[in-house]
Amino acid sequence: MRRIWKMKVAVTGCCHGALDKMYETIELMEQRHGQARPDLVLCTGDFQAVRDSADLQCMAVPPKYRQMGGFAQYYSGEKKAPVLTIFIGGNHEASNHLQELPYGGWVAPNIYYLGYAGVVKYRGVRIGGISGIFKSHDYKRGHFECPPYNQNTLRSVYHVRSIEVFKLKQLKQPMDIFMSHDWPRGIYHYGNKKSLLKKKSFFRQEVEDNTLGSPAASELLQHLKPAYWFAAHLHVKFAAVMQHEADSSEQQPKATKFLALDKCLPQRDFLQIVEIEHNPSASDSLEYDPEWIAVLKATNNLINASPNPWNMPENNGLHAKWDYSVTEEDIKAVLEEANNDLRIPQNFSSVSSNGNKSQQKSAPVHRINPQTTEFCAQFGLVDINDRIQQVREEIIAQRGDREEEEEEEEEEVDSTGEASDYNTDVSGLTASVNPDEIILDDEASGEEDPDDSSDQQSDTTSTYSELRRLPSSMTVSDDGLDSANTDLGQLSSGNQGEEQNTSNKFLKRTSIENEGEKSGEKKIKRRNQAIYASQEEDEVE
Repeated sequence: MRRIWKMKVAVTGCCHGALDKMYETIELMEQRHGQARPDLVLCTGDFQAVRDSADLQCMAVPPKYRQMGGFAQYYSGEKKAPVLTIFIGGNHEASNHLQELPYGGWVAPNIYYLGYAGVVKYRGVRIGGISGIFKSHDYKRGHFECPPYNQNTLRSVYHVRSIEVFKLKQLKQPMDIFMSHDWPRGIYHYGNKKSLLKKKSFFRQEVEDNTLGSPAASELLQHLKPAYWFAAHLHVKFAAVMQHEADSSEQQPKATKFLALDKCLPQRDFLQIVEIEHNPSASDSLEYDPEWIAVLKATNNLINASPNPWNMPENNGLHAKWDYSVTEEDIKAVLEEANNDLRIPQNFSSVSSNGNKSQQKSAPVHRINPQTTEFCAQFGLVDINDRIQQVREEIIAQRGDREEEEEEEEEEVDSTGEASDYNTDVSGLTASVNPDEIILDDEASGEEDPDDSSDQQSDTTSTYSELRRLPSSMTVSDDGLDSANTDLGQLSSGNQGEEQNTSNKFLKRTSIENEGEKSGEKKIKRRNQAIYASQEEDEVE
């Protein structure tokens, strides 16, 4: 009989900079319940890797929430993460910091960021993820933002782009774990929907309309079919099992176990231990995934730093090439190029000028991180930030030429005394308002951030409207999962204080505090402010 080796993975919801609390909770679980320390920590967004005051200016939160948090001590080396930690970005991040690592990298010793999108391996377990949240108006644009951000780019910088989804959809090999910040649209139909709406009643309309969540994440869920999918964003614990339809290459249909967790606060379900089967002979080091590297190389010429919308290649007669998936020969070439050593180098270095020692105001700057430079040089890739700087310099040069022309025109006007026929008022360019956002003031203490709201129905592609129609072969239940999925149904709606039998549950509950969420009427100013916290939640966030 073959022995099954499993490792313990601690999955967390929105961290919001509370690293000390997260690691202390893991340690407390060890002491109280005698559990072994997890082998790995996965954080599903809103990590808030804030190094200094400049980073605070690049975080899309109301000013009263711009607090340093505990990350700076891990960045400076004052503290070290006790467990290898992998995270993706959410919508409350030090975006300038994460932007330095578009392909991923170390933000501190033992803390690894997956990048805009990424896939890595640990102990033979394949872990993928995509950062940010979905917004239809930015989905088809390139990565063009760079600090210092304005009020629009401060938010658009963390919006998911189609190029990242396109890259992930080129993958063919099985995915063990996938992470996203917002939920795949429609996943709530595969869990205890009744329990979810009891906890978050203001989700009801969007759930009924099937508009809650990300249509891009739904595409990835249906394509990748990972064994586990972890998410956060909506600040509620929810579990589901989605049975996929079998395709011609599969012997039997695959199933995805979905788990979303709450934010890191006392008496909240923000952390859970999951046991994942792994290869005992695989490396204990974090490794690059060879297929993902091959896909990055194949799609390297698709890198776009323009704010203009553009369509990814597809089989519609307009593109000479639309399939960028890779072959076994491509993967073998990556391994040979790396001398069969894809271990991620421990090349973290501090590039922050202030660290946590200085709270003086400093302006955010656009940096090229040496980790990204090394990664791109190793695999022959374009550094997105270098491309952004090139485009920015071209724009500045063009702007300088225009200013010289305007000065010459003004001189001509001054000499003739006649006014120009052209409107030279450009004030609207610097005070543009994004119509998709809503204004926050100090009185709106019950709201977190405009981008927390779920996006309206996407009009990006016709594919998204088709996602509303659920496959007939997939069972949908309002009251819970079928008997085969009882464990996950209980996980999302069961009593907080019950002791779970770890031998019978594939997802084991590790919440160590009693459920104490205060009830109270929530004042919602907009229908889709589903993830806005209540007033008492925001006071401690």
